[in-house]
Amino acid sequence: MLLWFEPSSIAFGLAAFASLASATHYNVTVGKGGQLKFDPETLTAQPGDTVTYKFFAKNHAVAQSAFATPCQLQENGIFSGFTPNTSPDVEAPTTFTITVNDTKPLWFYCPQTNGNHCQNGMVHSINAPASGNTFDAYKANALKAATPSTPPAGTLPVGGLRKLHIDVGFDGNLVFNPNNITELVGTVLEFEYTPQNHSIVQSSFDKPCQPLDGGFAAPFVPTTQAPSGVTFEVMVENTNPIWFYCAQTKKTHCQAGMVGSVNAAATGDKTFSAFAALASKAPPSTIPPTTPLVGTLKINGTIIANVGGNVLNTTGLDPSLVGSIPPPNSSYAPYIGGMAGGSQPSDYQWAPSISDDGVELLQALQYISNALVAFLFEGYVRLAEGAWSGVYPQSITQTLGTLTAQALIHRRTYTDSLQHYSKPTVPLCQYKLASASASASATSWLQDIQTILTLSISAKIDTMSLAAANDSWLIASLATELGAQARASAVLNMMQSHYASTAPREALMPYQLAYSYIASKYVSSCGSDAQAFGKVFPALAVASKTVEPSSGRLLSIKIDVPSGSTGDHWVAWIGAWGGLQYTPVATDGTTTVPSSLSGNVWAVLTTAKDLKARDIASKAVAGPEMIWTTQQWSS
Repeated sequence: MLLWFEPSSIAFGLAAFASLASATHYNVTVGKGGQLKFDPETLTAQPGDTVTYKFFAKNHAVAQSAFATPCQLQENGIFSGFTPNTSPDVEAPTTFTITVNDTKPLWFYCPQTNGNHCQNGMVHSINAPASGNTFDAYKANALKAATPSTPPAGTLPVGGLRKLHIDVGFDGNLVFNPNNITELVGTVLEFEYTPQNHSIVQSSFDKPCQPLDGGFAAPFVPTTQAPSGVTFEVMVENTNPIWFYCAQTKKTHCQAGMVGSVNAAATGDKTFSAFAALASKAPPSTIPPTTPLVGTLKINGTIIANVGGNVLNTTGLDPSLVGSIPPPNSSYAPYIGGMAGGSQPSDYQWAPSISDDGVELLQALQYISNALVAFLFEGYVRLAEGAWSGVYPQSITQTLGTLTAQALIHRRTYTDSLQHYSKPTVPLCQYKLASASASASATSWLQDIQTILTLSISAKIDTMSLAAANDSWLIASLATELGAQARASAVLNMMQSHYASTAPREALMPYQLAYSYIASKYVSSCGSDAQAFGKVFPALAVASKTVEPSSGRLLSIKIDVPSGSTGDHWVAWIGAWGGLQYTPVATDGTTTVPSSLSGNVWAVLTTAKDLKARDIASKAVAGPEMIWTTQQWSS
């Protein structure tokens, strides 16, 4: 069956993704200072924005009502669950976060009946209109609302993420904080590692300091960073008591009292105190050989599926990774493979020998990959823990972290192969990285990543076609990288409000032109003896663009022809493979853009036309340059 989707509906989905990439996060305090008040009481949010509620004294909750029925939980309404806290000034370790899905008004209140919080004006709104059903009108209705408010205590959270934060080794002490926890079913327990070397392991009550079969376990994390950026999450799935400990045997952490419980009985013989007392007499602690188990381990928001044992090596964040080339048959720290979704192949199926051309192809690809790794790593660190922290939501930062780890793994294809054949690898250059000062720089960095990634994809396709004759073993190792890079490019397209896939095929860029672009635009220095992979052409300077207003299609560009280049000129438009086109350049530098192109294409200024892609570099004057033409739906 043929299905047809209207462009407007696809554009809506694209816009939703773009809004997620630029989402704003808001914090709202609930009852701070002992006041019956949300602060701020109102806020305006866009789709994709998130709001986190932080709770203070008097046992508050956040509940959603209809405008006309304040103080009563609406059907399928959002509810945080009640959150006891004795302090009016220190927030509870439990928070509740919602995601705003549209711009419709949302009405909230505190349903605490002890003191009738809602009826005393403890209400809150998101996107309340300025007239008609205003926030003030909602609050006035609440002051007159009938009692009691609903829902009652014990109602489970719904419609958002209820999360309890637990410090592992709080303030340098052998303690989980908090350690004697009462929480609702559905709450996520977020353990955050602090300096020293701790672990998190579930046990039974009867055998503290020993792992429970089928229980959760998180690795040792030797770290001196505070905050470490390493977290472990598990969900409270039922009301049964949960017992856990740190398995560090140095100073016998478990036996010294580094234990915790969730929903332990307050009285009787299986209280938290009884568990701690039993742990103090337990035999030496143990931990499962493989972690994490059951829960979710993250570094700066990036999920680590497997650490290759029970110790997390966080030195993978060391910037020296960018410039270091591991020897063949060695591996990165296990968490790099966890971020990437896998490590380098165990068998590249190398041939007995490699041609001289094959060596140059691998070195050229490593040259491009060095730039991609350097830019990705620098930006990811800034997003995860530096000047750009919070520019993108965690899910986007995590995706970019995955791309960073995958770029390291892909580079191993070239360096492992070159070292296998005892051929030199390519040293790292110094690059013109974006300023770390503002979110605008993050946007510029994102475009740089998309550009270098597209060059990498295009040069790989060129390399595979050239390697077919003498080094065919290369094809499988390169082709299997293309899918991951193309998917990453699609995500970057959507983050820039473009369709994910803008052409039916990737472009084939001669690797010499890819080298030229990176050397010209991104490299500040590369050493006097740096290897060259062709001529470095000046940038293609686009002086102006003419865009069709209704569709946004690029109709023509005006370029600055480099001084000293005389005679006729053409622009070679390198689009999807098989779609190479040429347009003449007028005396004023103007040239038309072929109407059949869509998405990002490459433009090269040449002194000849109708050349094959392989021969463009021989007649090139400037470029290549990536140019956005149009969305395909606007063609």
